[in-house]
Amino acid sequence: MTRKPISETRVQAMIASDPDAPEATEADLARAVPFTEAFPALAEKMRRNIGGRPKAEHPKVAVSLRLDPEVVSRFKAGGPGWQTRMNEALRRAAGLG
Repeated sequence: MTRKPISETRVQAMIASDPDAPEATEADLARAVPFTEAFPALAEKMRRNIGGRPKAEHPKVAVSLRLDPEVVSRFKAGGPGWQTRMNEALRRAAGLG
């Protein structure tokens, strides 16, 4: 599906209609500071990924693999999760599941 571009006039009207997100003024930009200075503790936590996604006990291994297009199409036809389904099929074929 191709979307029709929004005109600049429409974009400006949308900005003006939202009182919670006004366009930044020159004065606003002059007072701006980097995120790491405004929120140093949060920036450090994000940098260290503390509280982020836990590390997998058995992380997946990225590989480059050439497969027949029909095989990939068949798995993709099942929708999201096709890579997981392909992994499960390979596990069964390898006698692991």
